[in-house]
Amino acid sequence: MPDQHRQDGPVVAGIELASVVARLGAAAPAADATAAFPREGIEAVHQAGLLELTVAERYGGRNIPLGDLARLTAALGRGDPSVALISLMTLFSHRHQTQRGEWPEALYRRVLAEGRQGPVLLNAARGEPELGSPARGGLPQTVARRTTRGWSISGTKRFVTGCEGLSYFLVWASTDESPPRVGTFVVPAAAAGIRIVRNWKSLGMRATGSHDVEFGEVEVGRDDVIGLTAADVAQQDNRAHAAATLVLTAIYLGVAEAAQDAFRAFAEDRVPANLGYPVARTERFITLAGEIDLLVGGARQLIFDAVDHAEGEPEKLLRARVLAGRQLRQAVQIAVGALGNPGLSGGGSLERHFRDIQSVLVHAPQEDIVIAILGRAALARPGDTAAATGLRDSPHLATVPNGSDLAPPPQSTLQRQGAPRTLRISS
Repeated sequence: MPDQHRQDGPVVAGIELASVVARLGAAAPAADATAAFPREGIEAVHQAGLLELTVAERYGGRNIPLGDLARLTAALGRGDPSVALISLMTLFSHRHQTQRGEWPEALYRRVLAEGRQGPVLLNAARGEPELGSPARGGLPQTVARRTTRGWSISGTKRFVTGCEGLSYFLVWASTDESPPRVGTFVVPAAAAGIRIVRNWKSLGMRATGSHDVEFGEVEVGRDDVIGLTAADVAQQDNRAHAAATLVLTAIYLGVAEAAQDAFRAFAEDRVPANLGYPVARTERFITLAGEIDLLVGGARQLIFDAVDHAEGEPEKLLRARVLAGRQLRQAVQIAVGALGNPGLSGGGSLERHFRDIQSVLVHAPQEDIVIAILGRAALARPGDTAAATGLRDSPHLATVPNGSDLAPPPQSTLQRQGAPRTLRISS
């Protein structure tokens, strides 16, 4: 689907987003400065009816296609990437239900009904202190124990984006059965026994509030579980999540486009006394503007061409994700370097965009895992699917990848998996 823009801003699925993006952009500096939950931005997204755009048509939703979801994500990221990430986790959860229908019917209808009264935010709580990112394999240490009324959930989850404003935590846990099963337990945020450990002190994406969350014998209903399955088929399939991770990268396309806007505004407004006209007319800034456009515009093409035409081709999606991510990070670096001190000043927006863009390739699966998947595919013999995937494909995926899983893995994990030792490849 081609990009849609009207004179006053982007249009996605027939919805004009200019006013929403403007509201997010106006509120973003304060949310970033205080690292507070971005309530104003989330309310703007809710009032525009954007949080339920991936709900299935059978529930009265629109189930927008993947390309529209990516374009919506990029637009929100241009206004406030923290709001975009929190919103996307909810949109992913509804999309998962649209595709798999694994939620308990009564519970899901109740969630939708609550969404008509105010923002209902959902997010997967998957990462753990010992486990790290589920994208690297392993099973959760969080335990779901049988009770007379249902389940009791105990454990600690890391990097739970938007946790201070969530309505439901989708907690990935192992049961205490023999043999154990693994599933995603739907835990109301108002339930007793939940403690948020406010330890999110990230360089960027500050307003995501991706704190740790402790669950201490939190009671949930017997049927309030998604995708409960045998532990030996519950590993995360990174290839199956390729489309979702590319949509997530679109957040940072929005960040880079906002940085591009800030660069352009500076170049047009800056008139040195010894020059007498805007620096935008100098050959240096014209060349820099061209470099930034090449990188950002190229990344936009990579992302949307892939989501529009290669949804079922994991390697193409993963390749686009890494290439686009590298280009977006480099583009913002160029913009900051061109401005010098003004680019790094806390009084301007470019400094915030520079901090936010650093997270572009830190979301699971991280860059090194993607490279390993591509390498195995490149070296595999024709028809050797297992060698190409690296991790066994599983038909029983608990949920989409948790976008809040921003921490890089320990080096020992990479060595055990035979992955490259270098986490970041400079652009």
